[in-house]
Amino acid sequence: MFSQRIARMTASAVIASIALLPVVTANSAQAAGVAQTGWVRLAHLSPNTPPVDVYLYPFGNTTAQIVLKHVAYGTASSYESLKPGLYLVAMRAAGAGATTNPVISTEVNVTAGQAYTVAGLGPYSALTLDVLNDELNAPAGRAGVRVIEASLEAPDVTITAGSDDIATNLRFPSVTGYQTVAPGSWTVRVATQTASASSRVTLASDSTHTFAVLDGTSGAPRLLDLGDAAGTTVMPVGGVETGFGGTANQSGAALSTELAWGTLLVVGAGGALFAAKRLRRG
Repeated sequence: MFSQRIARMTASAVIASIALLPVVTANSAQAAGVAQTGWVRLAHLSPNTPPVDVYLYPFGNTTAQIVLKHVAYGTASSYESLKPGLYLVAMRAAGAGATTNPVISTEVNVTAGQAYTVAGLGPYSALTLDVLNDELNAPAGRAGVRVIEASLEAPDVTITAGSDDIATNLRFPSVTGYQTVAPGSWTVRVATQTASASSRVTLASDSTHTFAVLDGTSGAPRLLDLGDAAGTTVMPVGGVETGFGGTANQSGAALSTELAWGTLLVVGAGGALFAAKRLRRG
């Protein structure tokens, strides 16, 4: 009788172990996938530059892996997972042919486990395309915040979260490093010499954020919260105010058929068409 009970218990344990195997395998595979993946999002923050089409190519390949159409100032893409390696990001005037010379381009070297923001910064007359290294986690129990000053109408701003100074007299088009603050719900205030604006922002423990200061209305700046990540074990999301269309040529790459690039924080409000000259950041 006792031996039969032991046998039944052993059989139940074996069945339970077998049932758990797919879960363990799936979690292990997901962790391995995160470790072998890098992430890139595109951000164009040049206030007086017209909308653009953005292309991302594996380096040396003439077929774009990602294409975003008619991207305008004040919108942001989500992160896209990419295999480690060298990529080329090119911006063309909205509607320009895919083989025309880009207005500006740059390289981004994607490393496994790292995230990057490729940001169009500065005024149209001095547009640059910068590769920013994004932090994926803050120190334990804290939140990380950095600021991109992308407002041409408010070229000198001070940003506070509650009573903490995040940036003081930050000039266009600067980018701060990350600094840590206590997690929680904060009133973030952006102030110029003549105007100010406030936003309520929730900063979770171990998360990182990029705040972009944009041109607003009536001379007041506008704050855009780009949630970078919630820790190194979670794929970063980023991206807000999505809505622009995009296409992808996968060329055998292990990407999903529906890419998550919602939109690009790209430039937009300006009126002049892009010049044919090529600006290239070294």
